[in-house]
Amino acid sequence: MTADAAPAPLTSIVIVGGGSAGWMTAAALADVVGRDCAITLIESEAIGTVGVGEATIPPIRNFNQRLGIDEATFVRETQGSFKLGIEFVDWGKRGHSYFHPFGQYGAEFDAVPFYHHWMREYLAGRVTGPIDDFSMCWAMAKAGKFTHPSADRRLIQSTFDYAYHFDAGLYAAFLRRFAEARGVVHKEGRVVDVGLRGADGFIEHVTLESGETVSGEFFIDCSGFRGLLIEEALEAGYDNWQHWLPCDRAVAVPCEKGEFTPYTRSTAKVAGWQWRIPLQHRTGNGYVHCSEFISEDAASAELLATLDGKPLADPRTLRFVTGKRREFWKRNCVAIGLSAGFMEPLESTSLHLIQYGILRLIALLPDNAMSPLLAREYNAQTTSEYERIRDFLILHYKASERDDSELWRYCAAMPIPDSLQYKIDHFAAHGMLVSGERELFANPSWIAVYLGQGIVPARAPALAAMRGGVPVGERLAQIRSAMDEAVAAMPGHGEFVARHCAAPPITT
Repeated sequence: MTADAAPAPLTSIVIVGGGSAGWMTAAALADVVGRDCAITLIESEAIGTVGVGEATIPPIRNFNQRLGIDEATFVRETQGSFKLGIEFVDWGKRGHSYFHPFGQYGAEFDAVPFYHHWMREYLAGRVTGPIDDFSMCWAMAKAGKFTHPSADRRLIQSTFDYAYHFDAGLYAAFLRRFAEARGVVHKEGRVVDVGLRGADGFIEHVTLESGETVSGEFFIDCSGFRGLLIEEALEAGYDNWQHWLPCDRAVAVPCEKGEFTPYTRSTAKVAGWQWRIPLQHRTGNGYVHCSEFISEDAASAELLATLDGKPLADPRTLRFVTGKRREFWKRNCVAIGLSAGFMEPLESTSLHLIQYGILRLIALLPDNAMSPLLAREYNAQTTSEYERIRDFLILHYKASERDDSELWRYCAAMPIPDSLQYKIDHFAAHGMLVSGERELFANPSWIAVYLGQGIVPARAPALAAMRGGVPVGERLAQIRSAMDEAVAAMPGHGEFVARHCAAPPITT
């Protein structure tokens, strides 16, 4: 093929839908393609957005950094706060809690991983407290402290990571300003028709309620659960995972600002779980539940009865079906965000799935030849990612000693994917952590949920027993002492925010 005959680069991309998914996509694409490709985003203010993605995991920092977004400005503009992990209350059993940290446990002091040594000491009764005692994240979180990690890997202050809580609506508005400054064209309007090309069924244009037609070479569906392009027009299909993750409703309500914790709290309930997300100007709350076991009115009443402060709005209900599209990329359309699938926000993966959908699209961005190989690779990678996250979420429901309600009895009895059972079997037998490639949740995450919810290995990994000359007890004591000293010297979470990224008061 001669150079003159080579396929041409894309010259026009149309994004249908705004919110976090739409504006994250627009901002990232505008940053990499510049003004060489026209990017148009269509959204209708009348439709609105879901807007519950307020808690994140550490990769969101990489996304912002790629765009050159200053952290302090971002946190200030989104009424944000910092997040060291998630406290899980009543999940393993009532009255018990544990912490899923963003960072490692302890500090490495031997060729054998820290966790192997800790487990051997724990099973022998020489350590009596939970592994949380060796998490720098939890030490900071329970003390209400926050600062940035140290870049010096020799210090215990380098062993933690962090993410954010923020107002998703403000984040979308922040990214809209970013994207429009780089040439993204915003069109207000509701899409009422999708025009397909007769020869191959590719999308040619969308028609707005006003009668305006918007054409493009490539389309991105950020229309939410509806899947206006990917499902209604292209019929990509949907895999329903509710038999493993039975919750299908969430009722959400903000309340007056309460305790300004540097972590998210997830509290298990009889028919689901409740989230608590502290922002600078309010606290976000929600009750994710299964409609088979509790009514929406009862869920709303229970949520309102357990708020930290006065509610700032009426509860609103979100209905969903946990699962994913069978094809995320079909013909000349990619679904990103809720149009691609829904994983309940138990581990704050909603914005992560948007982020990595975008980055994967950028890596595989087609030219106007629209090679089906690109779609095939995108779909394979994205399917694997959804399945790995699915398994981690299922673990929370399956690994529980609770039997005090129909939901928990159902979860205890339900079959689980072979991929998850294989991981559980390895850990329960001899404390080994097995995973596939590109695992989002690394070893500390699995350790946190396994141990926090009562899956304790029958024995420690064998290699730890072969390191008899290592003064493990002394090293553990040194790590605890270093953690205590480091936390004592840190500023409080509220103090840190006030000093570096306090948002101006919201006026009404």
